[in-house]
Amino acid sequence: MATTLLKWAGGKRWIVPVLSPILDEFNDLVLVELFAGGAALSFASERKEAILNDKNPHLINFYSQIQRGINIFSTGVSFKNDKETFYKNRKDFNDLIKNGKENTPEAAALFYYLNKTAYNGLVRFNNKGFFNTPFGKYKRINYEFDISSYRDMVRNWNFMCKDFSEVDIPTNAMIYADPPYDVEFTAYNAGGFDWKDQVRLVEFLCELSNPIVLSNQATERIVKLYKSHGFLVTFKDAPRSISCKGNREKVKEVIAYRNIPFIQHLINK
Repeated sequence: MATTLLKWAGGKRWIVPVLSPILDEFNDLVLVELFAGGAALSFASERKEAILNDKNPHLINFYSQIQRGINIFSTGVSFKNDKETFYKNRKDFNDLIKNGKENTPEAAALFYYLNKTAYNGLVRFNNKGFFNTPFGKYKRINYEFDISSYRDMVRNWNFMCKDFSEVDIPTNAMIYADPPYDVEFTAYNAGGFDWKDQVRLVEFLCELSNPIVLSNQATERIVKLYKSHGFLVTFKDAPRSISCKGNREKVKEVIAYRNIPFIQHLINK
C-alpha cells in the first residue's frame, strides 16, 4: 500500500480502510478522483488506471512531473528545513507563477518543498494567486521518496485540472468525489466552492450510472441533499477535531453511496 506524497487539508488516508472492500470489489475499474488532493485512494490501492482531477494547477503539475520521470531533487531546489530557505523558496515559487513558468520541474520541486515545510502543510494562495502560507517550524522533515516507484505506479494515470463537470468519465470507472467541506472557509482555490457547487456536484453525479462514493462534512443540509438525491448515507468520525470547541469534538463525516450493488454487504465487511 503506497502512501500519499503530500500533506493535504481534509486528506483521506483515514477513509482508505473504510472503503477498502469497495475498492477491492471494483479493482478492475478506472478510479476517478474528482477532487484529487493527496489522492489517498488511488495511491493506497495502487491503481493500474486512475483519473485524478483537481482545480489546483500546481498540484497537477507536481503529479505530472513525477509521471514524466523528473527527479525533483535534481532541480537545484534546496530542501532544507529552515526559515531562511523556506522564504527564499516561497519567493522563487511565486516568481515562477508571476513569469508563467508554473508548469516546470522546478515549480513542482518547490511546490513539494513548500507543502512539506509550510505551516500544517496548508496549500494556500492569496487573491493574486501567490502562495502565502508561513513557515511550519517542524523539528524534522523527511523529504525523500522513491521517485522511480511512484513514476511506475502513475504511468497510466491521467491528470487533469478542470471543473468536475468537464471531466470525461469512462463507463468502466468508479468515482470518488471528496469536495471541499460544507463549511464557511472553502477558498483553497480561486473561486472557492460554495453551496451552489455542492448542489451542482450532486446533480452531475446523479446523471451517471457509475459506482459512486461521495464524502463531506456531515452538516444538516449536506445530509439532506444527499438523501434527497437517492444516495445511501452512512456516518464516520473523522480523525480531526473542531478546534473552536473546548471539548475537541470529533468531526462527523458523511459517506454516501450510489449505483453500488450489494452495498450493505460491502460496507459491513
